[in-house]
Amino acid sequence: MPVFADVDTGVDDAMALVYLLASSDANLVGIASTGGNVDVDQVCRNNLGLLELCGATAIPVSRGADQPLSAAMRTAEDTHGPAGLGYAELPLHQRELTGYDSAEAWVRAAHAMPGELIGLVTGPLTNLALAVRDEPNLPSLLRRLVIMGGSFDYRGNTTPVSEWNISVDPEAAAEVFDAWGRAADAKVIQQHQLPIVCGLNLTENIMLTPTLLSRLAAASGATTTAMSVLDSRGTRSTADNTLIRTLEDAMRFYFEFHFDQGEGFLAHLHDPLAAAVALDPSLVQTRAATVDVELTGTLTRGMTIADWSHRWGRESNAHVGVGVDPAAFFDRFIERVGPFARRLQADR
Repeated sequence: MPVFADVDTGVDDAMALVYLLASSDANLVGIASTGGNVDVDQVCRNNLGLLELCGATAIPVSRGADQPLSAAMRTAEDTHGPAGLGYAELPLHQRELTGYDSAEAWVRAAHAMPGELIGLVTGPLTNLALAVRDEPNLPSLLRRLVIMGGSFDYRGNTTPVSEWNISVDPEAAAEVFDAWGRAADAKVIQQHQLPIVCGLNLTENIMLTPTLLSRLAAASGATTTAMSVLDSRGTRSTADNTLIRTLEDAMRFYFEFHFDQGEGFLAHLHDPLAAAVALDPSLVQTRAATVDVELTGTLTRGMTIADWSHRWGRESNAHVGVGVDPAAFFDRFIERVGPFARRLQADR
């Protein structure tokens, strides 16, 4: 299945890209870079370095917009590290970005594979909003769209009510949901073409622990030392597999951040779940709803609202994720990424 990924590559975006590269049923045809976890130029460097690490240097990477549509840019180095990937260091590369921006990359990919392309967004929705401005028919050109964003009947992780990706560029998110809503009203898209939205209410069930990381290392055949909350901050991975070592170094920073937040020595894999759902929507249970984004509330800007009761009288414009089996997800993640890491190491 052809997949186009729009990412703001921090730690969990990197894990999502690795999952797609490790999946035999996925053909990653392009990557759009957007600022979010780190600035857009660092996101580009992370994407190119990650593809170098994974031996996937033919995949085109595009640079996205410098800023959200109307808000000031914010980044999250406290969560993902100064360069976005925690303590991990990516290999040097000689790759160049495409000569066109991320919005055009969306449109090109959709026109090249109409009705086939799967869109995945795990960062702010700026690039996709700009793409829909350029090509209003984009909703009908995609086979499906999966968005990691929002929080439904659940707390936020940026403000009390807003999730990071949406809060960085609420106007872009509102434009995207409106575009798919208008397409639904006009009956030019089918139900399966409505976005599948993986919000915090879903993704915070996907908790990676040191035990699960050890399972991943074992599946790759790597020898490593299990992480512990008792380790010194910034302890580097001892894994003898390059990809596993990189992922462990990235995840340690993420674990430490979550620990400091009082959530335990673990990490929520928001973006890898969305990547898995892009390939197999049956991994989650969803409810159709009309979704909109609050733009002007003093306390609620960036909040995602699902009209479960149809009080707005508008067509549903999304399938909101409401249930997931974390064990099933982690089994699939490990059974794909572990052997992939083993193959990469054998090829070095």
